[in-house]
Amino acid sequence: MKKYLFLLALVAGTAHADPFATGNPASGKKLFARYECDSCHKGKVGGDGSAIFTRPERIVREASQLVPRIKFCSGVVGANLSAQDEQDLASYLNQNYYHFK
Repeated sequence: MKKYLFLLALVAGTAHADPFATGNPASGKKLFARYECDSCHKGKVGGDGSAIFTRPERIVREASQLVPRIKFCSGVVGANLSAQDEQDLASYLNQNYYHFK
C-alpha cells in the first residue's frame, strides 16, 4: 500500500512540472537580447513588443507550440540555436509571459 501512495504522490508532484525545466531563463534572456527578438515583435505589435506573447490572437497557446515557434523565429533572424538554447529561450519566455504548466 505504501508503494502505491508513493507512486501516486510522485505522479501528482510532476503533473504540474515546468515544461522547460531543463532550460535556464537567465541564458534565455541573454539570447533574446543578443538576437534582438523584440525588434521584430515591435514591428508587429508596437510598444516594447512583449504584447506579441499575450495578445488574444497569439500563435503559441500551449507549451508544445513554443519550441517550434522559436525554431521558426530563429530562422527569420538567422540565429543558429542549439537545442539547449531553444530550451533556455523557452524557459525565459514561459517564466515571463506564457506561464505554461
